[in-house]
Amino acid sequence: MYSVEQVADRLGLHVRTVRGYIRSGRLKAVRIGKQYRVARADLDELTGRPPVPAAGGPLVEVSSIVQVDGVDRLAADRLSTLVVAGVNAGHDPAAPPLRVQTVYDEERRRMKVVLLGGPAETAEVLRVLDAVLNGDNGLLGEGSRG
Repeated sequence: MYSVEQVADRLGLHVRTVRGYIRSGRLKAVRIGKQYRVARADLDELTGRPPVPAAGGPLVEVSSIVQVDGVDRLAADRLSTLVVAGVNAGHDPAAPPLRVQTVYDEERRRMKVVLLGGPAETAEVLRVLDAVLNGDNGLLGEGSRG
């Protein structure tokens, strides 16, 4: 159990912000006397961190960053849509959730795809990315690659 001050310190927030999260219900907490206490699981839920696994075995999470240079905005949007749609379709409820974020730098014509999740799910997304980026399928359009 963490105090409000410990939560604020861990998240880099002001104590009043954390108390506001508690009052609004965004962060679950238990009141003990005049102070709030936050369970680790509730803090993990707020931050999106996967819960600590049960005694059944270790929780394995993979992080991957894929950098694609020489793509235009349209190609980056297509690739982003493909990856996000693929991640959202057919997620295994027994596996940790796969999280994906895409970022495009117009000036550098560079896209980054950030993946966080289980090894099998991450590997599948990487296989799809490899097929799209290295295949002659027209998904990225003509002139998208530098």
